[in-house]
Amino acid sequence: MDAVIFDLDGVLIDSEQVWDEVRREFARVHGGVWTPEATRAMQGMSTPEWGAYLVDLGVQLSASEASAGVIAEMEKAYASHLPVIPGAVDAVRAVAARFPVAIASSAPAVLIKVFLDVTGLPVPVAVSSEECAAGKPSPDVYLLAASRLGVSAASCYAVEDSTNGLRAALAAGMTVLAVPNPHFPPAEEVLSKVTVLSSIADLPGALT
Repeated sequence: MDAVIFDLDGVLIDSEQVWDEVRREFARVHGGVWTPEATRAMQGMSTPEWGAYLVDLGVQLSASEASAGVIAEMEKAYASHLPVIPGAVDAVRAVAARFPVAIASSAPAVLIKVFLDVTGLPVPVAVSSEECAAGKPSPDVYLLAASRLGVSAASCYAVEDSTNGLRAALAAGMTVLAVPNPHFPPAEEVLSKVTVLSSIADLPGALT
């Protein structure tokens, strides 16, 4: 194996529920109606995709205005408190001592940068699905991250937490390790295809 590629939200920062709360409130304030499937549907979507989804929920803004508004609220939330998952920073440092590492995330680039600036982690490649034609479960963001590391996707480990993220990494042909999100557990049919870890702290020992 040549590299390890991490998802961000739900793997390194406990942020999936923050995204959900911010999007729900933003939709409410701007005339949208939240649906039972909206939360899971948007997990893994690229910024343009979930901006358009909010408009489909009835938000009375353009997709770009909706996404910009949500991202601004997320920046405020992170400025108050960046919810780094316990053990995540140490795990990435331990893995980076052995492998090239990257982040392949559906988060916008500005929020990935906030995470890297705060933690100071040695991650040379960070890719947002904003740069890709499609977000997760499309494999695009993982394939782009592997390409920028200069390695084949088949020689990469991917670390994910959500159903759409796991599907994306599997579709990229990577060896996938799951740290299931406790707030939004991934589908069992996807977990059956990957190696499941109880926490991110277990990752360094799992990379044999």
